[in-house]
Amino acid sequence: MYKIVKKRVLNPQVKLMEIVAPMIAAKAEPGQFVILRIDERGERIPLTLADYDRAKGTITIIFQEVGATTMRLGELEEGESILDVVGPLGKASELEGIQRAAVIGGGLGCAIAYPQAKKLHALGAQVDLIAGFRTKDLIILEDEMRAASTTLHLCTDDGSYGEKGFVTNVLESLILAGKQFDVVIAIGPLPMMKFVSLLTKKYGIKTIVSMNPIMIDGTGMCGGCRLTVGGETKFACVDGPDFDGHLVDFDEAIHRLGMYKAQEAEAVKKHQCRMEGMRNA
Repeated sequence: MYKIVKKRVLNPQVKLMEIVAPMIAAKAEPGQFVILRIDERGERIPLTLADYDRAKGTITIIFQEVGATTMRLGELEEGESILDVVGPLGKASELEGIQRAAVIGGGLGCAIAYPQAKKLHALGAQVDLIAGFRTKDLIILEDEMRAASTTLHLCTDDGSYGEKGFVTNVLESLILAGKQFDVVIAIGPLPMMKFVSLLTKKYGIKTIVSMNPIMIDGTGMCGGCRLTVGGETKFACVDGPDFDGHLVDFDEAIHRLGMYKAQEAEAVKKHQCRMEGMRNA
């Protein structure tokens, strides 16, 4: 059993949990993920590590309540426990030797961009962290991201906070202003990573994307995270989740990610109906 020692509500749909998992915390690195199961009847879901504390023996996960399992996870409170947590899984991000980086997070992807920026900043790199959200009310980890970067650029689609526009607008303005980056690291929704990669390809800047949004089983056996990279078939969970953004077939990945929307909606509906029954009992 893995005890929840801290819980924070970051916005109406997103929660943070710090969990006691000393063996995972001892080896965890940015870019890696865990697979958890809430109880014996629960499904296994992969969640990327948002942080870890080797001294305390804890790991941090940040998740959005979008499906039945994440909604159930969000109902747990401090002091309660999760049945299974396995990890760290996936290949750690290769961050050594980078001197100047733009780390880009879109929405919930900022929870994964944050540890990347934090590690780079600790290694002495100059880090421009670009964080994009739809609106001010959805912003998460602002203080943490500011501390983990040389410069934090916040932007919102509607202009309610920070710069108005998309992360690609901010990135291109930095490039045109003379900023030189060894690498751009982009993490967030697939369309966002696609357009960041198209932009950086135009300027010849190495770009790494995290394909964690398409992971399901986390072991390479289900084939759900299969993608095409440079014409070759790869699996996000065992070959990644980091890949060269200029080689990923994003259109294929976006199409496959939307294949199970109906089933996911039905699972959420059943969970909500069950909770309503419990409250009315």
